[in-house]
Amino acid sequence: MTTTTHTTNTTNTVVCDINTISPLTPSVYKIELVPQQAISFQAGQYVLIHMGEEDKRPFSIASATYEKNIIELHIGAEPANKYAFEVLERLQNNVTIEISGGFGEAFYREDKHKPSILIAGGTGFSYTYSILKEALQQDPNADVTLYWGGRKNEDLYLTDELTKLADKHPHFSYIPVVEFPETDWHGRTGWVHKAVMADYPSLSGHQVYIAGRFEMAKTARDDFFTKDLSKDALYGDAYAFI
Repeated sequence: MTTTTHTTNTTNTVVCDINTISPLTPSVYKIELVPQQAISFQAGQYVLIHMGEEDKRPFSIASATYEKNIIELHIGAEPANKYAFEVLERLQNNVTIEISGGFGEAFYREDKHKPSILIAGGTGFSYTYSILKEALQQDPNADVTLYWGGRKNEDLYLTDELTKLADKHPHFSYIPVVEFPETDWHGRTGWVHKAVMADYPSLSGHQVYIAGRFEMAKTARDDFFTKDLSKDALYGDAYAFI
């Protein structure tokens, strides 16, 4: 999650050791932070990285709640994207960072009577990854489908791991979607939420979690409501802003 700068007054500020920074793609980095004190969050929430007293920037937590000693973030950072690139530089040039969290109302709700559909665009995947791990930890037979959309094949940087998870969990399905596929791509193509529309004549009785660009989230919301999705069964941090 990378949206507008937050100036939230927070009391649950925690200093974290910056454990590892490793590339997932040429422009996406996996960050592992080790909190020096316990920090509480729910799967699907985000933390604020403190760049300054009035400059706190939100990023979705990729960890599940049972991964108690690590706060994992996936940060897409290119020089043209100063908002995220400045955060990456701060992390690369320091040994600790202040964060606060967890925040957000789009966290996972376990409901054995409602299959979950997770939809991610780009690094919005980190939000859905937390929820996916949490759901499968709580119930290895949870009915979950993850749609992950990227512009190119290589943007789907954990496809191999997700494919293995799908092999292990009989009721979890992973569906990668590429907008501009290369010639060797044999999977789904186009907009990720359109793949959901094609697969589900009706979304009644499902719960949907979505993360990605605001334009995608808005279009998906409008389209999904025409597919009978209940308004109280759609979750995404974007909907607090649009």
